Amino acid sequence: MSEFVAEGVWAAPGRVNVIGEHTDYNNGFVLPIAIPHTARAFVGRRADGRLRLASTHAGSESVDLAVADLAPGALSGWTAYPAGVVWAMRAAGYDIGGADIRIDSDVPVGAGLSSSAALSCAVALAFDDLYELGLDRVELARIAQRVETDFVGVPVGMLDQMASLGCVEGHAYFLDCRDLTGTHVPFDCAGAGLRLLVVDTRARHALVDGGYAERRASCEEAAALLGVPSLREVTDPDAALAALPDGPLRRRVRHVLTENERVLRVVDALRNGDVRAIGPELTASHASMRDDYTISCPELDTAVDTALAEGALGARLVGGGFGGSAIALVDETRCAEVTTAIEKAFAARSFTPPRFFQAVPSAGARRER
Repeated sequence: MSEFVAEGVWAAPGRVNVIGEHTDYNNGFVLPIAIPHTARAFVGRRADGRLRLASTHAGSESVDLAVADLAPGALSGWTAYPAGVVWAMRAAGYDIGGADIRIDSDVPVGAGLSSSAALSCAVALAFDDLYELGLDRVELARIAQRVETDFVGVPVGMLDQMASLGCVEGHAYFLDCRDLTGTHVPFDCAGAGLRLLVVDTRARHALVDGGYAERRASCEEAAALLGVPSLREVTDPDAALAALPDGPLRRRVRHVLTENERVLRVVDALRNGDVRAIGPELTASHASMRDDYTISCPELDTAVDTALAEGALGARLVGGGFGGSAIALVDETRCAEVTTAIEKAFAARSFTPPRFFQAVPSAGARRER
């Protein structure tokens, strides 16, 4: 078998969403940051119409298939994402041929930190460069989203792809998902004597299991009942909630409407340089996702409740929910106590030991060489 030949290396980060969960597919507001953890794609073009995929985490095994045979559902696991980029670009009319693609990623898989979006965005950026397509970041994000929605089969919004491609170092990315316009808002935890702690609960996080799709479908149902294109178009939240039947549908709509308001308040606080003021908004977001959107789990609740009990300014689950990670805004002098307390709380409940790291607002996707 011939050696892999790379013409360059492209990198795209995972993300932590400071606030704004399940609002993206409702055309609402989100506020992600890119994290230092990155997926790297070593990519080289081939002239024989073959696509060969390898990963440093998959040992010496590689997958070899014809580009012409790519179709939704043809692959599963990590290989579906780089292959899906080739399929999505060809479906969009771009003359993408064969390629060697080797992946090396340190974005934790299954932690709700967008490891799949990072992978897709790195490969999409590579093909844009190699074929001189001249696509802007929004167009690349749409291609990466189509990998998820059409090739893999998860009806995600644009949060993860736009964050991976559009974030800049030292800032949060305030994104309006209705028109995909965004601004970069300074986010300096260290300057405020704080740390944004990520707790990977290691509880299984798999959006393909259906809970995510069901939540999205319920929002679309509610929008139809309210006579609006999306929940973003609701102008009178109280009247909208009163018009819906009491039950899960109303509660899910309440989460989306109040979450958008929380994003706006957090953005205002950050623009005023008051990082500490965002803590209560994070905690309120978690309560809303736990009680109204019902996407938390015992591990996430334990991480959040324990962090708050140990003095965190705010904490919440992050990502799609149903497992994955939580974040906690913590005084830098309290980080060790918070992590130790969470480790003890997990051990007391016989949960898998969690992993921790600090989320530092980092650069978005780029070519490294």
